[in-house]
Amino acid sequence: QVRLVQSGGGLVQPGESLRLSCAATGDIVMINTMGWYRQVPGKERELVANITSGGRTNYADSVKGRCTISRDNAKKTVYLQMNSLKPEDTAVYYCQSDIATSFVAMTDYWGQGTQVTVSS
Repeated sequence: QVRLVQSGGGLVQPGESLRLSCAATGDIVMINTMGWYRQVPGKERELVANITSGGRTNYADSVKGRCTISRDNAKKTVYLQMNSLKPEDTAVYYCQSDIATSFVAMTDYWGQGTQVTVSS
């Protein structure tokens, strides 16, 4: 069984930084793209950033220059470093990964979500 276990998040003041982590566990054969999404009440979940297995990154315009996504393939972990946080970054953040196991073809998996609140 594959699980994505998130850590990090919390309450920070505007301008501060935060790092989110997400570790994939289970019978994993291959991980392709890993990413971070966020959602606020009443709105659709939106992509924040993703990174391919080869390290190619993609960012939402709203976080370009402020956030950095990275991954450690050996640890099956993806990170999101968020700097210069703004109140509009407040949301529940979810990690997502495309994972293949010994018995299941490439499938979309999601973390449990973690609240990030930016407020003075």
